[in-house]
Amino acid sequence: MLRLDPFRVERPATVDEALALLAAHGGRSKVLAGGTDLLPNLKHGLYQPEVVVSIGAVAGLRGVKDAGDALEIGALTTLLDLEHDPLVARFAPGLARAAAEVAGPQLRRMGTLGGNLCLDTRCLYFNQSHFWREALGYCLKKDGTACHVVADGKKCVAAASNDTATMLLALDAEVELRSSSGSRRVLLDAFYVPDGVRNTVLQHGELLTSVLVPKGSPARREGYAKLRHRKSIDFPLLSVAVRLDLEGAAPGTVKGARLVVSALQARPNRVPVDALVGKPLDEATVTELGRLAYARCHPMTNIADDPAWRREMVPVLVRRAVADASHA
Repeated sequence: MLRLDPFRVERPATVDEALALLAAHGGRSKVLAGGTDLLPNLKHGLYQPEVVVSIGAVAGLRGVKDAGDALEIGALTTLLDLEHDPLVARFAPGLARAAAEVAGPQLRRMGTLGGNLCLDTRCLYFNQSHFWREALGYCLKKDGTACHVVADGKKCVAAASNDTATMLLALDAEVELRSSSGSRRVLLDAFYVPDGVRNTVLQHGELLTSVLVPKGSPARREGYAKLRHRKSIDFPLLSVAVRLDLEGAAPGTVKGARLVVSALQARPNRVPVDALVGKPLDEATVTELGRLAYARCHPMTNIADDPAWRREMVPVLVRRAVADASHA
């Protein structure tokens, strides 16, 4: 049985109260939203906070609002609510489908959008019990000095595993971060950094409070595809999100595009696809999308499956994501 180390739980009722607690305790605190990832990690001894700030009852951080040119989504909005929200279905259907791919329905009832975006990176050598990690000599991400994935590696390559981040990056979303000293908006593409130890720019004392998703035109198509062992529960072995801005008669000409592949390294990988602008969305274009992604993506042994197989699945997942977008 895995036991929790002792810590104190604080339950603020407002954002200001939560920010005051985070400012007071800094790196000695952890934020608890749905808890679907934090609690298992606490049981494995991956974190040892003195204070856990439970924000589940904080007012004003739930729900989806129409903010004119964008949707404003509260950080405590559950993944299940995202999956079924009518505004999300109308203006960001790819996000609804990505949310529906997270874990199983019980976890989606608890898990939140903010929690999924702030999900810690995962690695075969990190997400283990203390006994397991100690036997291996720990790793760069916690308590050790060696990376077991990259020989002589100096930077952690634990993998991003958050489904909603992949899709929201393709949609050019931004996040609002608040602290006791003010707030700032950050494009999601700049929110993530390529270091698995701490792969976001979120500072101690800051709280992700909302996500802004630009609305697309009726000609925008969004698709998501995920590779995993089982249909539910599992984290992605690979995830692909695509956004296609089309014009003209069906199947349309590509006016703009975004392609994001994740579960490879510490941050999702945006694949440059500007060369496809102006081309028809035909079989040749879809094949080229897959080729560009394959050339850019190099899976490693940070996830417990064959990297060569995962790379071969990249163009397959791209094709599935485009098919998902085309059928939306």
